[in-house]
Amino acid sequence: MDYKDYYTILGVDRKAAEKEIKKAYRKLARKYHPDVNAEDTTAKAKFIEINEAHEVLSDPEKRKQYDRLGSQWQQHQRTGGRPEDFNWPKDESSSARNQAYRTVNPEDFAELFGTEGRNSDFFENLFGRASQQQPRSRQGSDLEHAVELTLNEAFHGMKRLLAWEDGRKIHAKIPPGVKTGSRVRLKGQGSPGIGDGQPGDLYLIINILPDDRLHRDHNDLNTRVQADLFTMLLGGKLTVSGIDRTVTLDIPAKTRNGRIFRLKGMGMPKIEHPTDFGDLYATVEVVLPQNLTAGETSLVEQWKNMHETSSGS
Repeated sequence: MDYKDYYTILGVDRKAAEKEIKKAYRKLARKYHPDVNAEDTTAKAKFIEINEAHEVLSDPEKRKQYDRLGSQWQQHQRTGGRPEDFNWPKDESSSARNQAYRTVNPEDFAELFGTEGRNSDFFENLFGRASQQQPRSRQGSDLEHAVELTLNEAFHGMKRLLAWEDGRKIHAKIPPGVKTGSRVRLKGQGSPGIGDGQPGDLYLIINILPDDRLHRDHNDLNTRVQADLFTMLLGGKLTVSGIDRTVTLDIPAKTRNGRIFRLKGMGMPKIEHPTDFGDLYATVEVVLPQNLTAGETSLVEQWKNMHETSSGS
């Protein structure tokens, strides 16, 4: 029976950190999932092998015991030893001359590794374990996937087709009102479980792209609207566009530059209550006339003189 190198199975270095192991496992689990490899007869065996490797290497204690097994097992095989004769060091901290050895039976190994019922040649052949035993159930890991949306998409909500390199596809429904940092849960779309274990969940991590016209503040929106000098002085009407509709805003006479008008209910839908909306705040900014004619410049100068005379009286 050949030694089973879990590090090679996951494609990681023997000194790989837990994060690297988890990342490698997720990538391989998606690639070899039986649901997306129906025509590949070897995918299921590969998938089981990947899960077995991850279960041991993701657990610090199991990994420690496995690393001890690895070096001694390889040495044992090179000397022509048989699996049933393999000895286990009793005390890891003992010196070489004081080490005590004993033969490991299936119950001891299961206690050390927590691998009762695992369908693996490496484990089963080492202890003569019955291949018909059912694998221990274990829930699959949760996964995360980043999704970018426009502000308009976040306002209305949408359906997004997610596709992976291994051919797996998911139709995801994203509710209206999501914001940057929102987590949309897709139940049962994470890593598959082991044995009868339930699959994990997939969490979509939302990032809202910047909008050229509207700035979001929680459930409210902010925009800037330009008005000419005459509208600001004499009053008038301005058109203000939100995401889903356009309204007419009444501008009172003598409106100061930078005044903010609140347009109720024209903001973003609230994710918990999508029929409730935030507000739209419109900041009105004056735009001065450019390229005045000589006659217009003369009129402005007359107006200035009249204003100064009036102010001085």
